[in-house]
Amino acid sequence: MKISVEKERELVNEILIKIGVKEEHAKIIADATLDSDLKGFTSHGLGRFPQYIRGINKGFIETEGEFEIVKETDSVALIDGKNLFGQYVAHEAMSLAIKKAKESGIGAVGAFNSNHFGVTGYYSDLAIRNDMIGIVICNTDPGVAPLGGKKAILGTNPIAIGIPSETYIAVDMATSVSARGKLLEAKRKGEEIPPDTAIDKDGKPTTNPEAALEGTILPFGGVKGYALSFMIEIMCGPLVNAAFGTKVTGTAGDYKEDCNKGDLFIAINPEQFVSIDKFKEEVEEFVKEVRESGNTFVPGDLEVKRIAENEKNGLPIDEKLYETLKEICDNLEIDLDSYLTD
Repeated sequence: MKISVEKERELVNEILIKIGVKEEHAKIIADATLDSDLKGFTSHGLGRFPQYIRGINKGFIETEGEFEIVKETDSVALIDGKNLFGQYVAHEAMSLAIKKAKESGIGAVGAFNSNHFGVTGYYSDLAIRNDMIGIVICNTDPGVAPLGGKKAILGTNPIAIGIPSETYIAVDMATSVSARGKLLEAKRKGEEIPPDTAIDKDGKPTTNPEAALEGTILPFGGVKGYALSFMIEIMCGPLVNAAFGTKVTGTAGDYKEDCNKGDLFIAINPEQFVSIDKFKEEVEEFVKEVRESGNTFVPGDLEVKRIAENEKNGLPIDEKLYETLKEICDNLEIDLDSYLTD
């Protein structure tokens, strides 16, 4: 079964409004959820959405209130998210970074006491739309062992970078071989994960997602992925008043404790270096050079292709996800089937 782009947006929005989320917040959460699915990151879209409902029901995600700016300068701010939806806090944090970058050339906003916010690239895209370079990083529950170790200490710690240009140029990736959400999705669907993705709790390679979740995901690129994840752990932990290492909780969906990870949103204004027209012109010159070099692609091409395909064909919903969404919708007196197509 499938759901169209607009119907997914409407469904998520209706569910959120019925459980008491403000309309302003619900619109952002629905947009971020849809963005994940459109780009093909289904592990962070509608498939992850039931996690947030569990978080609300267990009292770990707040549907009311506002975040607090606890420290601020012309170019820097620190936000206490007050346990609100991660998508809303992240959207407002990047919006504040963009505002500061317009005024001072660069804006850096950290956030703590927030929640899982979907795909990192949604927020770097906000910067792109404002002719800014966007950089977003965050840490997560421990799921990756240090290189050579067996115990998960690091998060999957994603990074996203977006470049304003005529061409969509963006990268959004975990610093591990796989995002944890992809393992959760594989477990839900009863599928195996690719070889060389993870090891089990005994340190043996596994393609079983459940064993991988009990063990540890591998860092991508060996020492390079490990080192990058290590640095993100520091910049999204101690730097922004958030937890780090094995102390991080709340992003994996078990909701035994509050989410205490940290986020960092950076916006850079190219106009403070060169004119935006010159910047974009030279970026496009570089893109052309890369494309003419052979059968290659530019970071962001795959997402553009997936978006076009998903807008045309609709977004798939597997049976397990359908059953979970059906239970949520039935409890809220929402007719899920009316949103779906065969």
